[in-house]
Amino acid sequence: MEISVYIMDAFTNSPFKGNPAAVCPLLQELNDDLYQKIAAEMNLSETAFITMINPTDTFTSGSRFHLRWFTPTTEVDLCGHATLASAAVLFQHKNNVNPTVGFETRSGALAVTKKKEGYIMDFPLNPPTKEDHSDFKDIIKATVGNHPVEEVFFSRHTKKLMIRLPDSCERSVLTSLKVDPVALLNSESSGRVRGLIVTMKGSPDCKPGFDFCSRYFAPWAGVPEDPVCGSAHTVLGSYWSKILGKKKMHAYQCSSRGGELELEVRDDGRINIAGEAITVLQGVIRL
Repeated sequence: MEISVYIMDAFTNSPFKGNPAAVCPLLQELNDDLYQKIAAEMNLSETAFITMINPTDTFTSGSRFHLRWFTPTTEVDLCGHATLASAAVLFQHKNNVNPTVGFETRSGALAVTKKKEGYIMDFPLNPPTKEDHSDFKDIIKATVGNHPVEEVFFSRHTKKLMIRLPDSCERSVLTSLKVDPVALLNSESSGRVRGLIVTMKGSPDCKPGFDFCSRYFAPWAGVPEDPVCGSAHTVLGSYWSKILGKKKMHAYQCSSRGGELELEVRDDGRINIAGEAITVLQGVIRL
């Protein structure tokens, strides 16, 4: 068996930046064990698998597909950058004729629309709730050490914990954090947290200006640090929209690779997440 594979850098227009995802368009479903083995072999934060819903469709003509995402160790419920990468493969490499493609996923129906530069994803919004610092003191200590913390929020639906640093912090505090994935795992092993966001207010008046910045860690899913995480921004977008009083925001995930996202919180309880994607590898997996 031969399977086409593409590695796309998402949320960037430059190679070796943003977040790499492997994308495999499949003519038939595989078993879950094989999906997981391929994702482990790719060893990226996510590998996406696209399959047909309508057997008479092709990757060029179809407008709706099944989509699944696997980290090197597990299947996940929602992944933004690998969804963006999957749409980019359909539009750039399969010459899909539709202005919008839809994906049926574990998080329901998602849609990606091609625009002049990049793509817009239609995602669910996941508002977090405020939590007491003391309920998460061990994981906070393992993440930010002795740095002060402004607020702690938690998204029960996504199991993402969000730590906000004070506005008085320089961005270098966020970028210089050395987060040990083993220490994170040891600090929280109950299963209630599956991802850890650290965020701070940005400087939109600077050039380039960002409304907020973040980093994202998910060793519980086999991802020590995710360079640019779309699903984390379903939580961040909700939080910062209320704090800043803005529907449209420009966000930056300041991992070592870095990536930019354009966000628009909608009145229907969903969020538009826009970004670009570029191909860095095209090949074949032989089984």
